[in-house]
Amino acid sequence: MTDTKTPPPQVWPTLRANDARALIKFLVEAFGFEETVVYGEGDRVDHAQLSWPLGGGIMLGSADRGPGDQWPLRPGTFGAYVVADDIDALHARAVTAGAEIIRPPQDTDYGSHEFAARDPEGNLWSFGTYRGEPRAGD
Repeated sequence: MTDTKTPPPQVWPTLRANDARALIKFLVEAFGFEETVVYGEGDRVDHAQLSWPLGGGIMLGSADRGPGDQWPLRPGTFGAYVVADDIDALHARAVTAGAEIIRPPQDTDYGSHEFAARDPEGNLWSFGTYRGEPRAGD
């Protein structure tokens, strides 16, 4: 879906992971995020950006970054709703990759077809067709 009136996303949800490299691999394989960039050495990830095919994305990094950590998010406490087009195919992909499905595909009373899953770190992901309501003036 191309919308020339909507600017590119400028809000990037962030999360931390105990095993950031494994989480990146899972999010790419299970849900279809695209690995855009990963900085860090060895098992440590200082910064990663995963892009979502329909726009936007997330940023993540390793949780154990030592004293003085200025972004001390606990792994497994993140939750996000992500807009997707083919929910049933995405659900099948997630199941194949081993995602814990916490709500199978269903239709909602607000017109979305969606499902919810938990990643190996414990984060909650909801994928649906609902694109949100237009802002006033749109």
